[in-house]
Amino acid sequence: MNENQTPIEIDGISGSLYAGFWARLASLLLDTIIMMPVILLILYLNGLGKDIYFYTLIPNFVFGLWYYIYLTKKYGGTPGKLIAGIKIIKLNGESIDWKEAILRHSVLLVLTLLSVIMMTSCLLSADETIFNNLGWLKRSQYLMSLSPTFFLIYTWVSNIWIYSEFIVLLTNKRKRAIHDFIAGTVIVRSIYIDKIRETMNNQN
Repeated sequence: MNENQTPIEIDGISGSLYAGFWARLASLLLDTIIMMPVILLILYLNGLGKDIYFYTLIPNFVFGLWYYIYLTKKYGGTPGKLIAGIKIIKLNGESIDWKEAILRHSVLLVLTLLSVIMMTSCLLSADETIFNNLGWLKRSQYLMSLSPTFFLIYTWVSNIWIYSEFIVLLTNKRKRAIHDFIAGTVIVRSIYIDKIRETMNNQN
């Protein structure tokens, strides 16, 4: 594949080649629905007691790596993206590899690691009797109260990242979010991938 960038538009195609806000939102909702059984299972297990949290933190983290990095590298997107009819490719039109899959998820990976460290610290400080006598929502509030500054900083950093992603996505022609710029990727509509690559090859 050549080193050109994917075209902004192609003659004969009236719609956008790229996945914008709504297509990405749809894929995110689909991924959430797909992962719901795992989410509910973890919530159920965590509800059995304080110590269970320690046993679910790592499997939960590993599942996230498998879902967002491995599946993205192997299939060009998460299941939600593929169902929504969008796919991740390199800016030069090639399929993504491990490098791009990891870089795309790198910031969220750091945030996830911070949340695991934060949760582990709070769990170690939590009183088991108090914790076990609280409901699910109250438990979360109790853990947050054990490290309010850390939770506040984490919340602010996460929100700044998310909103920055949306702002950047909405202000460039290829509808790339920050993580796309980090990884050198674009998200295109799957039905146009062959046409995009054909157009780029003809430009050589």
